[in-house]
Amino acid sequence: MASRTSSLKFFSLLICSIAIVQMATAGDPDIVTDFIAPPNGTVDGNFFTYTGFRVLVGGGPPPTAFTVLKATLAEFPALNGQSVSYAVLQFPSGTTNPPHTHPRSAELLFLVDGTLEVGFVDTKNNLFTQTLQTGDLFVFPKGLAHFQYNADSQNPALAISAFGSANAGTVSIPSTLFTTGIDDNVLAISFKTDVATIQKLKAGLAPKP
Repeated sequence: MASRTSSLKFFSLLICSIAIVQMATAGDPDIVTDFIAPPNGTVDGNFFTYTGFRVLVGGGPPPTAFTVLKATLAEFPALNGQSVSYAVLQFPSGTTNPPHTHPRSAELLFLVDGTLEVGFVDTKNNLFTQTLQTGDLFVFPKGLAHFQYNADSQNPALAISAFGSANAGTVSIPSTLFTTGIDDNVLAISFKTDVATIQKLKAGLAPKP
């Protein structure tokens, strides 16, 4: 019964969050048809249905690391041309969504459960931060570097993010800087440090075997 009640609560919050989409700034071009059908597929109710979030209410174990479940154009082709997408963010205690940007859309985050430290930096290098409580909304403007952090050492946090694009894109700042092959000297000069420090940072972000 407790599991069913929790599931119903989650779906209620998810339905309420549909309103978020209407507030997101659309970043996709308009289409001249009702929807974009797949080139070699059948269009029926299944095409407009995405089941990838069922794992959230299936009673499985919670994640032990920060986890993102997405419903974007890549996972849900029916979103093509619809200027909407979702992401569910799961934060175990003490985890963070590292600084990143979404080049094609603003992000409107709805905190379903827990607390989150959030913030973004504008083009004048002003930092805007907030401690969100359950039920709060926070908007990250399009293209600006931002982050989320669950500072609670005991409790997880769950958030739903809506985007005004079917493919908002995500550019991870740590990964972009330290895992793409930018020359160590360029990074050392830019960060006013030495090459050895840059190499340690790269090693820490390298994929584990």
